[in-house]
Amino acid sequence: MIDVLVVGAGPTGLMLAGELRLHGVRVRVLDKETEPTRVVRSLGLHVRSIEVMDQRGLLERFLAHGRRHPVGGSFAAIDKPAPRELDTAHGYVLGIPQPTTERLLAERATGLGAELARGCELVALGQDDEGVTAGLADGSRLRSRYLVGCDGGRSTVRGLLGVGFPGEPSGTDTLIGEMRVSADRETVAALVTEIRRTHKRFGVGPVGDDVYRVVVPADGVAEDRSAPPALAEFKRQLRACAGTDFGVHSPRWLSRFGDGTRLAERYRTGRVLLAGDAAHTHPPVGGQGLNLGVQDAFNLGWKLAAEVNGWAPGGLLDTYHAERHPVAADVLENTRAQMELLSTGPGPRAVRRLLAELMRFEDVSRHLTEKVTALDVRYDFGAGHALLGRRMRDVELGRGRLYDRMHSGRGLLLDRTGRLSVTGWSDRVDHVVDEDPEAAVPALLLRPDGHVAWAGDGQRELDEGLARWFGAAGGRPAPHGPGDTVTPGARR
Repeated sequence: MIDVLVVGAGPTGLMLAGELRLHGVRVRVLDKETEPTRVVRSLGLHVRSIEVMDQRGLLERFLAHGRRHPVGGSFAAIDKPAPRELDTAHGYVLGIPQPTTERLLAERATGLGAELARGCELVALGQDDEGVTAGLADGSRLRSRYLVGCDGGRSTVRGLLGVGFPGEPSGTDTLIGEMRVSADRETVAALVTEIRRTHKRFGVGPVGDDVYRVVVPADGVAEDRSAPPALAEFKRQLRACAGTDFGVHSPRWLSRFGDGTRLAERYRTGRVLLAGDAAHTHPPVGGQGLNLGVQDAFNLGWKLAAEVNGWAPGGLLDTYHAERHPVAADVLENTRAQMELLSTGPGPRAVRRLLAELMRFEDVSRHLTEKVTALDVRYDFGAGHALLGRRMRDVELGRGRLYDRMHSGRGLLLDRTGRLSVTGWSDRVDHVVDEDPEAAVPALLLRPDGHVAWAGDGQRELDEGLARWFGAAGGRPAPHGPGDTVTPGARR
């Protein structure tokens, strides 16, 4: 029996597979497509996702294939600079096309031992007290202890579970694709600059190899969004918006997206869970979709691994829904707001001008930037220290950086006192002693996803935090490897 079946080899499923393999979980990823997609639905990673990659030692791989851009201008394409001193060591957006992101995550997952099976379509699903039975289109069946649906907005897993997917239907469609153009680059750039003064949903820009990414409002809402639009529709809509079709030809891929928003009623049904677009869909304004899914996987991976490995405290797996469902609901809200602000109507344009004025204030700009980049996410862990439930930014330690100590996917006690202990949990939690880290608190207990689970200086309270998130004390401590503990030293 496989420990976990992941359905869907997109960024969410591949990130999840890698996280599970960090903890020795046997995982197989199924995808109905025989080849990775070439469709570039996402163009980059936001700050929190960049931090996630850094926490797992993946960032250098991504930086080698991406390009850094300023954070500002991400809310409804309102052109304002990022607020000063964002609470992160990575104050930029990383431009990197989705197929490259998927390739890097696939290399990581399979390199850690995950199985990736393409051309395998799920058509049936059942579960019992012992596990899940997955029926495939070729008539074969697979058994696993758990199954996670990461299979997109038209999720087969969600449909087979019968999980409700309420929300707002699409009222506006947008065409998107990559193709060649006959018009010269200067003409294209000048026209696009002029048109985007009023049509913020319009864009024609080079993506390399003499190919352009074209985004243009559609002339209606498609009944079947799974059917790609024809090139003729692009030409027609380009002429309607720009007075020319730019001589577009030789499309590499064509697609469309709507502005509908839907959120699964529950993320867990017994031994089956949902993540990424299978759990939530929304328009891509602000570029939050891929990032939201990757962060779902980052939250779920260690919890599901704890269940499989037998040390999860009661209710740990249910915190996945409790923590991530509200985050998705907030993303749906802000994307609805941004779509309204992109409208060409006089009312939305007036509100847009007003918001642009308000964003001159640092607090307003910071609030909106942190919302889109997910730096504002704080899980509800109850009353306590101001850092409780927040993700911890990277800080310099006496030797190295905090995020360098999180590559294993284990919990971490960052201890300034030198007198605390994780005895009884050392097989799940690393102990880093440092006399003078940047964190202005005696000690912090971090979950594997980098969120602060406890802050203070008392061993009894620490033990309670360890038991809450890492189960009962006991078990055989893991042998210390290089870097398990940082000895006190001067900060760099």
